[in-house]
Amino acid sequence: MNPYVLTILLSSLGLGTVLTFASSHWLLAWMGLEINTLAIIPIMAQQHHPRAIEATTKYFLTQATAAAMILFASTTNAWLMGEWEIHQLSHPLATTTVMLALALKLGLAPVHFWLPEVLQGLELTTGLILSTWQKLAPFALMIQVAPTINSSLLVAIGLLSTLVGGWGGLNQTQLRKIMAYSSIAHLGWMVLILQFAPSLTLLSLSLYIIMTSSAFLTLKTNNALTINTLATSWTKSPTLAALAALVLLSLGGLPPLSGFMPKWLILQELTKQGLPLSATLAAMMALLSLYFYLRLCYALTLTIYPNTLTATAPWRLNFTMITLPLSIITILALGLLPLTPAVTAMLAL
Repeated sequence: MNPYVLTILLSSLGLGTVLTFASSHWLLAWMGLEINTLAIIPIMAQQHHPRAIEATTKYFLTQATAAAMILFASTTNAWLMGEWEIHQLSHPLATTTVMLALALKLGLAPVHFWLPEVLQGLELTTGLILSTWQKLAPFALMIQVAPTINSSLLVAIGLLSTLVGGWGGLNQTQLRKIMAYSSIAHLGWMVLILQFAPSLTLLSLSLYIIMTSSAFLTLKTNNALTINTLATSWTKSPTLAALAALVLLSLGGLPPLSGFMPKWLILQELTKQGLPLSATLAAMMALLSLYFYLRLCYALTLTIYPNTLTATAPWRLNFTMITLPLSIITILALGLLPLTPAVTAMLAL
């Protein structure tokens, strides 16, 4: 793609998200979401591969549907209650419709079916943008409307997403689909605590972005798209393979890695709010996700696959990819747990 065109598209992507962040009016927020969607579509379709075009079409249709639902809900609220402000969303029909629309935009269960299919058709860099940056604008709106949404609906969507994210990833061999189901499960944890402690949702989102970026950049560096290809990456870079295994365990939420921090604090907060059953179910569903992360770690570090690979064999050439972002993000993905007391003190302010 032409660098000037790519610069315009990435600038529009940033503009759309910032516009949604800054808006207090539903029409402006909707406009930001639309700019965001229209900017990423050419980036998704740049490969000119049939699978990429199919993924782009699916993404466009789901995002357009969600945007239409948001517009419908905000217009309904303005008609019935006379308010266009995001904070003044009060009619039950409007709040439920907006919640479902934002769930569709994010890929939360039960409207998650597009996410694995779309992510599977994209290259890893575009998949990284879709899994991280594209979640920010809908989450900003969801945090603003959360106080008016029925808490039982939020808890149900959160628990269902953690279940679907764990269960769906069990049988996958494609790494991009596994990352998609991992995304669904993490988003479920964020929605689960959204109404009780929005600051914890922001903490979880930040750490999710760090860990997912580290995982995607590792896969990009190893040029791995399937578990079988991942199993050969230790011959290319043993250090990176060991760190990748730790990043996957961090995504699973194992101590003493960074991913344990949000799960720990969320379970603690749910228990304080008198929801021990929800906390128990969420913790048990996290075990499903942990299983497929452990499966990836096993393939990455402990096995040599005895089958013929269809992937191209890498040449032993000088490595030209910039690895500084990967190094920084991997350190953050592994070593932030000791900062938990400082984080809890900041959240208490």
